[in-house]
Amino acid sequence: ELADGRAAVIGFCGAPFTLACYLIEGRPSREYALAKALMLREPQTWAALMDRLTEGMIVYLKAQIAAGADVIQVFDSWVGALSPDDYARSVLPWMRRIFEALRASGAPTIAFSTGTASLLELIASAGSDLVSLDWRVRLDEGWRRVGHDRGIQGNLDPVRPLAGWEVTQAGARDILEQAAGRPGHIFNLGHGVMPDTDPALLKRLVDFVHLEAGRA
Repeated sequence: ELADGRAAVIGFCGAPFTLACYLIEGRPSREYALAKALMLREPQTWAALMDRLTEGMIVYLKAQIAAGADVIQVFDSWVGALSPDDYARSVLPWMRRIFEALRASGAPTIAFSTGTASLLELIASAGSDLVSLDWRVRLDEGWRRVGHDRGIQGNLDPVRPLAGWEVTQAGARDILEQAAGRPGHIFNLGHGVMPDTDPALLKRLVDFVHLEAGRA
């Protein structure tokens, strides 16, 4: 109701792997060793947990779409802790289930993750409409790897706004040049906004991106 058609409403949820990490570890961790150990040691227990979390997130996301969400973003913040083989075996089947379940809704879906340059092709194969990139991979390279038939989101380093406007503007311009005006790019930070970021600088960044995109 507050958006009143002026902006898209983004619904979101945690991805099953990231939720499982929080449930098992109880807090953020560097390696998520306890969660990974369970995943590797007890694959049947892990599959049962992922089933339960996936079913819950599908219901949750469908409710958000019914309530007016225009876009859905699934956050897998900690999946970068996995190798490609572990991701393919212990995460990918459940991510595919989520995106497949939402396809009929018509709401575009975004797969968000960080530290996943080694997993991009696998993440794309889960079936989201867009893949989010962090700043650890060039946008043009990442887009090539996931396929230009898919949208891309990203990927300004969230520390740049802390370094001032000139650094932020230079980074944003470089990303837009890599996107080359190709349809399907959503400009965004590569992760969340840093707590000490100046909101006025972010507003300036949004205005700059709109201006540059209008020239493309």
